[in-house]
Amino acid sequence: MNSLLQAHQQKLDYVSWLHQQAKVLIDPVGATLTTFGASGPVTVGLYTPAAFRELSRLWVQVGWSLGYYYDFTWMGLPVLQLSEDLLRLQEAVFTVRPDLIIETDVAGGGSLLYLASLCRVLGAGRVIGIDIYIAPQVRSALTNSFLSPYITLIEGNSTSREVFERVTQLHEHGENVMVLLDSDHSKAHVRAELELYAPLVTPDSYIIAEDGIMRDLRRVPGGAANWLFDNPVAAVWDSLAVHPEFRHHQPKPIAGFGATPVSYWTEGWLQRTHEF
Repeated sequence: MNSLLQAHQQKLDYVSWLHQQAKVLIDPVGATLTTFGASGPVTVGLYTPAAFRELSRLWVQVGWSLGYYYDFTWMGLPVLQLSEDLLRLQEAVFTVRPDLIIETDVAGGGSLLYLASLCRVLGAGRVIGIDIYIAPQVRSALTNSFLSPYITLIEGNSTSREVFERVTQLHEHGENVMVLLDSDHSKAHVRAELELYAPLVTPDSYIIAEDGIMRDLRRVPGGAANWLFDNPVAAVWDSLAVHPEFRHHQPKPIAGFGATPVSYWTEGWLQRTHEF
């Protein structure tokens, strides 16, 4: 099982590398899109899922390099997420109805407010936000929000024993739990978070390792060459190799569009299928 997963990861890394090398020609008049890669030119119809996937990949890369995701707020606080990811997350929260959502990031605070507002609308659930540093103005905004009863803040490293013990003290037996990993996105850190927090996830719920898109950003302005291998996706595949109780699974949209979602959370959705 481990060797199969490693082979699959190597294939994905190679495909990602090929994408980075390819040139793209868009012909609106002829309604075609052509990629020029190591295997030669490949042309598809412009108005097809294949073209949408390629255009979305480029759009995500350009937008990330320009800081597009900084433009979004939730109730006045920076959310620092792609809006499409937030909508996909909302679908999962609505389906799972978690009693507890753990997020290993606070940053500008908007993401916690977003999750807390979902809990309020659904009439159940609460959020624990963890960050190695919580800015005083962010802490003040969250504690003074009308949604503060739904939010608990923990300052510290998400992989430290002290922080995890605090989380387990707040976790009540029998709760339905969802986890979002959005702190340090290095492979080693995400892998450590997965080992700690995945056991808290309940069957049919999710642990999401965010920002796997790093793997495809190594050549864009602001990216780094080592992101090809040092990224959340690599940690996810390592975790799957030893945790068969989880599977890659992202909730499918009701409309069944069929194309690859526009997302920063590439291959980060892990669903628990059974106890282990």
